[in-house]
Amino acid sequence: MRAVYAESINPDDPLAGLVVGERPEPEVPDGWTRVAVKAASLNHHDLWTLRGVGIKAEQLPMILGCDAAGIDESTGQEVVVHSVITTPGWTGDETLDPGRSLLSEKHQGSLAEHVVVPKHNVVPKPAELSFAEAACLSTAWLTAYRMLFVQSKLRPGQSVLVQGATGGVATACISMARAAGLRVYATARSEDKQAKALELGAHEAFASGARLPERVDAVMETVGEATWAHSVRSLKPGGQIVISGATTGPNPPADLTRIFFLQLQVLGSTMGTKAELVDLIGFLRASGLRPHIDRVLPLEQAADGLTAMAGGDLVGKIVLEV
Repeated sequence: MRAVYAESINPDDPLAGLVVGERPEPEVPDGWTRVAVKAASLNHHDLWTLRGVGIKAEQLPMILGCDAAGIDESTGQEVVVHSVITTPGWTGDETLDPGRSLLSEKHQGSLAEHVVVPKHNVVPKPAELSFAEAACLSTAWLTAYRMLFVQSKLRPGQSVLVQGATGGVATACISMARAAGLRVYATARSEDKQAKALELGAHEAFASGARLPERVDAVMETVGEATWAHSVRSLKPGGQIVISGATTGPNPPADLTRIFFLQLQVLGSTMGTKAELVDLIGFLRASGLRPHIDRVLPLEQAADGLTAMAGGDLVGKIVLEV
């Protein structure tokens, strides 16, 4: 089958190890199912894999990709894949399983004609969502949903700052926060990207590091070192920073004095549960909200999509169609 996979690891030039080519059809273990992939989206996780983060050379070749939407071949049903794979027998919040993994870490990923997952890792795709839209949900949009509504517990009428406004998680945060009745501020490096943030639903958009009109109840943080100090300064007393990534570096000055004096909360957030994915899909159906897709490419042009993502040359999600 055709697939996009990491053949080698190169921390400095990640795309050097990328191959689009033939891989064996996956075997289906007991309790698992094979999904014929119709669409899959790119995530920074794919670039980290090519750099060797969270994977060892002996695990290669590894098919990339966490997200997928397609046809469950055991039922014929259109499905969305939940990409958090738990250890056998785990019950409860899948994101807290110490042995959990994402597709493309221990198990071959979704940027291929077929992907195999446990049967409980598929949820029905509603007809009103296209395969391309559904393929954006189980990583970036699910991460944003958990950040906004589970970890921070924000309520309609409260305020939120979204840093780095045009990435996949950030655009999802902006769109869902606005649809849920929050006051939404966003930052971006360029005026064009600030304008895009406004189109996505931000009430106001600012240059990175700019002073906000008010301090906010929560900050959605995926950027890391480049924006951390601004995130801390932008919070009300008792406010929260919810972190799901650190694309510019993981070790900023912590500013512990401000954190303890203002009783700020720092909350980690990783992916989301299957139940939260079902709720997210229900939210999209009820609200009419849809993921913003920057571009749709054929599987063979995966390198073009990954190059754009690495350079920040996108607004929203890049989807590969199979």
